[in-house]
Amino acid sequence: MRFNPKARLDTSRVRDRGRGRGGGPRGGGLGSGGGLPIPGGLGVGGGIGGVIIVVLLLVLTQCVGGGSGSLPAGGGGLDASRMGSTDRYASCRTGADANDSADCARVAVENSLYDYWKHTLGDRFHAEHEVDTFTGATSTGCGRASADMGPFYCPVDQTIYLDTTFFEDILQRRLGGPDGAFVEPYVIAHEYGHHIQNLLGTMSKVKTQQGATSDSVRLELQADCYAGMWTRSATTTDDATGQALFAELTDADIRQAIQAATAVGDDRIQQRSGGQVNPDQWTHGSAEERVRWFRTGYDQGALSACDTFSANRL
Repeated sequence: MRFNPKARLDTSRVRDRGRGRGGGPRGGGLGSGGGLPIPGGLGVGGGIGGVIIVVLLLVLTQCVGGGSGSLPAGGGGLDASRMGSTDRYASCRTGADANDSADCARVAVENSLYDYWKHTLGDRFHAEHEVDTFTGATSTGCGRASADMGPFYCPVDQTIYLDTTFFEDILQRRLGGPDGAFVEPYVIAHEYGHHIQNLLGTMSKVKTQQGATSDSVRLELQADCYAGMWTRSATTTDDATGQALFAELTDADIRQAIQAATAVGDDRIQQRSGGQVNPDQWTHGSAEERVRWFRTGYDQGALSACDTFSANRL
């Protein structure tokens, strides 16, 4: 994966909170069999994997607000303007910086997702509040978050939260996921997909929290499909600038995203945690389903193709 070195980066929506302390958020969980911290949990759309999901009442009564996409009054008790930030992204100015720095690559991915979904949704779109990185733990509009929760989107403050140690400590070491440059972009694209669902009111469709065909699973598979849609567009030349943010996206990059989707399937996580595969506990879908829906978005590139809520077969 290579970025266009001439691309200009906008760091206004990416912030680093530094290191924090404290426990996990309300509603976090362990995989079946216990002992294995599972990414997921905080709010609907909590992370890219998981066996136990937080109670959805928070989302249905406080977070969605009828699917308007506007921030709830008070931001769920979170005043982000009072929270400190580091200068982690201060040097990220161009695509050349993104090619040399994983931090700047993160900024470039956010910029690409912003541009893609703004073009795709038109007047229905508004940007996420921020992509916030942290180490250890942090406070969010959905509660206290720890590294073990993995990346997640909080619909209360419309922010994507990411402890950057997740990819090595949890995805690779604990879940056996791949190590590659395109893995993190896939994860961020999945979480951005939850922001799109928040804007479109899709979260209000979530009534059932667990099970192979539950609304929770359908929500997560749709976010995988949205990630595939963005991936398909990532090398498309921008009409305004005549340039694409991604100068190169290889088949190997796509394989890494698919391998990451496979690693965080509910069935794979249950197997690695020492338990039996139990579809009644699924919240995100099987490895096969996650790959299938990512490929659906990648191959067809259309919102209508990602309608998991109408699909008879997941």
